[in-house]
Amino acid sequence: MLSVSPTGADTFRAGPRRQNPERSFGGSVVAQALLAAGATVDPDRRVHSLHAYFLRVGEASSPTDFRVDRVRDGRSYGTRRVTAEQDGRAILDLTASFQVAETGFAHQVPALDAPSPESLPTVQEAAAEAPEPLRSWFGSLFRRHPFELRFDGELPRVAAARGESAPPQQRFWLRAGEALPDEPLVHAAALAYASDMLLLSTSLAPHARAVGAPDVAAASLDHAVWLHRPVRVDEWLLFEQESSWAAGGRCLCHARVFDAAGRLVMTVAQEGMVRPIGPR
Repeated sequence: MLSVSPTGADTFRAGPRRQNPERSFGGSVVAQALLAAGATVDPDRRVHSLHAYFLRVGEASSPTDFRVDRVRDGRSYGTRRVTAEQDGRAILDLTASFQVAETGFAHQVPALDAPSPESLPTVQEAAAEAPEPLRSWFGSLFRRHPFELRFDGELPRVAAARGESAPPQQRFWLRAGEALPDEPLVHAAALAYASDMLLLSTSLAPHARAVGAPDVAAASLDHAVWLHRPVRVDEWLLFEQESSWAAGGRCLCHARVFDAAGRLVMTVAQEGMVRPIGPR
């Protein structure tokens, strides 16, 4: 999943993720586009931000081609633009910026006060206590996304299953389901993948809806990520997600991610499309 193969000068390909037809997960395409961009940058430069536009729905059973444009290489920063294509049609446009390590002023927001991941139920334990179709949704999480999750409190999706609204926010611990190599770009790509997970669902919480429900159409439109420090994604990270606004068929969602030591490692902003389908 976190690998792309060179096919020519600044071009790369990622193989299909599924044998059966299935919509591509946006975070996986973002992660692979970042890997393609990083393969054209000097190793002493690490990604610090990326901005992506989701142009079309991708197909997980098809290969994806990535074309990298070397926009600029300055003394401290380098910029790459990546276009992801399937069957000759662009599905994602991403711009990433890379920086040489520097020292400077440092501060951050207060660390979150949260229970340890070991004290929270596993997804399997949460699924065992959930009615259908929630049980199936919990059960499909690891199949779809290779991360271990521990939820801090009830997810808005659970309230929506009861027909109840909930605040537009959620928190969970996350780590990769297997050990990752000691390559900073791989961990950055894994974090970029995770940055898209469950985020859009916060916008539907006040409306007692959930992503994937038959009366809702939802999709990510654009996605911005700021990576504040190198981090290992095969160690626990705390995600705090919320939606600050929704209207006119769109929503705005945010996330802050901390490591187990309380250091802010990533900030995310995403605009999405959320539309009701027919009468409830």
